[in-house]
Amino acid sequence: MRVLITGAAGFLGSHLCDRFLAEGHQVIGMDNLLTGNTDNIAHLAGRDDFLFIKYDVTHYIYIDGPLDAVLHFASPASPIDYLTYPIQTLKVGGLGTHNALGVAKAKGARFLLASTSEIYGDPLVHPQTEDYAGNVDTIGPRGVYDEAKRFAEAITMAYHRAHGVDTRIVRIFNTYGPRMRLDDGRVVPNFIGQALRCEPLTVYGDGSQTRSFCYVSDLIEGIYRLLMSDYNQPVNIGNPTEMTILEFAQFVNTLTDNPGGIVFKEDSRIKGDPQTRQPDITRAKTLLGWEPVIDLPTGLQRTIDYFKGRVR
Repeated sequence: MRVLITGAAGFLGSHLCDRFLAEGHQVIGMDNLLTGNTDNIAHLAGRDDFLFIKYDVTHYIYIDGPLDAVLHFASPASPIDYLTYPIQTLKVGGLGTHNALGVAKAKGARFLLASTSEIYGDPLVHPQTEDYAGNVDTIGPRGVYDEAKRFAEAITMAYHRAHGVDTRIVRIFNTYGPRMRLDDGRVVPNFIGQALRCEPLTVYGDGSQTRSFCYVSDLIEGIYRLLMSDYNQPVNIGNPTEMTILEFAQFVNTLTDNPGGIVFKEDSRIKGDPQTRQPDITRAKTLLGWEPVIDLPTGLQRTIDYFKGRVR
């Protein structure tokens, strides 16, 4: 296949480029580098089967030649990024998705949208199933990301129903691994960075809020299987093993032999930050035969090893 991946220089986009190339496909990567980094795809430079285009997908997208699939992963994805770039986040979720769908329609290509567990907001249903409509504060600071993705899902299904575009929607839960940015504000790089500097890990509130962590190679496998399936409705991809942030902090300290311990601070998280997050992956298991295989000790050690040369 010949595929277009937007957000190709980002954490997930770059791993997707690797996977599709490894499967023998041709990849066109597109990114405006607002939050992406060409270091993530530098190892692909010079390959005949990979082309990188620096471009902002909120503008009309033109690709010469055929396309078999479009995977739309362009978007700021961490709280620090989408609070810094609120307008850009909304534009890439709205205009960017529209343009990516447009090129898919024009080329007769399959389209896969990178959605997010954040469309569930601070959930009142636990664990979260794909038929849960969510509990989102539309005008809160997190709303720029949540609503951008909710709109993206809506327009994706509209193109599917009105234009017959062959669409897929993946709802991505907390994912971690190499190529995350150390300063992106998410808990995994935050904790690893502090631990490798032998600092106390900062836990907000009492640490009872929960997350479920999926290693990046597991996520990429699920996305690949979803694209190759014939299922058009949203599918959760994530690790259903839930743990509290305090438990996770203790685990990171153990793996890194960090003497700094843990410091508790007043809960200053963004309004609307979800208290619980756990995917129901029944749909992925049933339809795709997918479930995560990398356990937390293995995945976290790989991530720690990646960050060791990057912490100052």
